[in-house]
Amino acid sequence: MSDQLQKALLTARSVIENRYPDCDAALLAGSFVRGQATATSDLDLVVFYESVAASYRESFTFDQYPVEAFIHSSTTIREFFRQDRERGRPSMQRMVAEGLVVRDHPMLVPLKTQAETELLAGPPVLSLTEMNRARYFLTDLLDDFIGVSDRTDGLGIAARLLEQATDFRLRASGHWTGQGKWLIRSLAIVDPVEAKRLTDAFNVYFRSDQKQAVIDLVEQWLDSHGGRYFDGFSIGK
Repeated sequence: MSDQLQKALLTARSVIENRYPDCDAALLAGSFVRGQATATSDLDLVVFYESVAASYRESFTFDQYPVEAFIHSSTTIREFFRQDRERGRPSMQRMVAEGLVVRDHPMLVPLKTQAETELLAGPPVLSLTEMNRARYFLTDLLDDFIGVSDRTDGLGIAARLLEQATDFRLRASGHWTGQGKWLIRSLAIVDPVEAKRLTDAFNVYFRSDQKQAVIDLVEQWLDSHGGRYFDGFSIGK
């Protein structure tokens, strides 16, 4: 265990003892556990009270560490598992699966098992309706990107395209997606070559306004799942 993680774990124990002394169980998750912490990283804590009727989240500073605490019961966290699985972003499953025990309780064993099982199983397969909807909106956004000539507008469209295209690539292929730093990280887990191609293509655009590498990549991803989709699409008809 690294010195950084040891210090984080000791601090997490102090947080539990001082702020949540009556909790049933607690886990330390996030970047410190993964060995990816930076100077501004939070301590991510999952704190369990079986008496809690509704989950909540709170942020505070403790011993110079920013702390994000997610308060749950074993029932409320399973509802978050369900929601995260449906949206294809397993945030809470990852936290529970990777979390180091700060305060132990028998409930943690089945919760960790469920989280690990769901992570291995992957998200629900997109329905035909969901796939067509994703293809349509990505096609529409790609056309906006191809046609834009104003640099300011282009930056905004490209930022959206980066997120939407990566999400499409992952979900259409049956993989978990992510948000923020977890988006491209999720692609790198599945296909590091494509993740590098993605970052290289967008770096070229952001630096020099050259679009073609981005266009080629997104069109290839669309072609792998039925191609562009515009004619015949409707919502609510």
